[in-house]
Amino acid sequence: MSLVTEKIRKAAKEIHYGNEKCKERSQFLLSEVGLPNGLLPLKDIEECGYVEETGFVWLKQKKKCEHVFKKIDKHVTYGTEVTAYVEKGKIKKLTGVKTKELFMWVTLSDIYLDDPPTGKINFKISSGLFRTFPASAFEAEDVEDGKKLEEMLEPKLELGIKEANGTKEGVDVDDEGVEHSGPHNDSVGEEEKTEVTAYVEKGRIKKFTGVKTKELFMWVTLSDIYLENPPTGKITFKISSGLYRSFQRRLLKLKMEETGGNG
Repeated sequence: MSLVTEKIRKAAKEIHYGNEKCKERSQFLLSEVGLPNGLLPLKDIEECGYVEETGFVWLKQKKKCEHVFKKIDKHVTYGTEVTAYVEKGKIKKLTGVKTKELFMWVTLSDIYLDDPPTGKINFKISSGLFRTFPASAFEAEDVEDGKKLEEMLEPKLELGIKEANGTKEGVDVDDEGVEHSGPHNDSVGEEEKTEVTAYVEKGRIKKFTGVKTKELFMWVTLSDIYLENPPTGKITFKISSGLYRSFQRRLLKLKMEETGGNG
């Protein structure tokens, strides 16, 4: 059911039609409130509107679309109707936008800049968990679509003790300066942190311990890794709940460095 009622339409300061005009107006509005103008890269937009009194905005497109924000390798979907309330440096009560993590799609609810400004932008889900990225990654010229996530995202695994460039309370900071906030267990026993065990057989690793993969809001522990049978060139990572994800096997191969020499 559409959230854009007749009452909202009558209260709208402006309503526009057509992809080019709506794209232009949405980017202008985002810039006006100080947000990166590439946050809403919808395709084939049919209608957009803005209620100045409440800050309510909406965009309608012909069909759901998917985009990859290239600088951070983040895959996002936009539904046929996207709505939100916008104000200086913030998007609140967002609907129609999801981001894909290793095992699930999660729905975003709020997007906001740090105050005072730090050059970072935060993405939050309804539970209150959030993640922070450089705001520059969401400028319009950095939006790329048409490339599959598995071709861009190489799984990052934690083996033993996680090494990081820096940390702060409640937040992990990775090698690229991306901050991750959410529930994580820092009271893991020393043996679990420094020991990796598994049962290995042809094309399969079972009962994995000591290995985790970091997702948007949490660390999840892997339990099994296996090749598809019959072979398809894919490798599958599974957690104990049964959820899993497959990647191209070639992404997990070590990159051999060529060394020069006279002999």
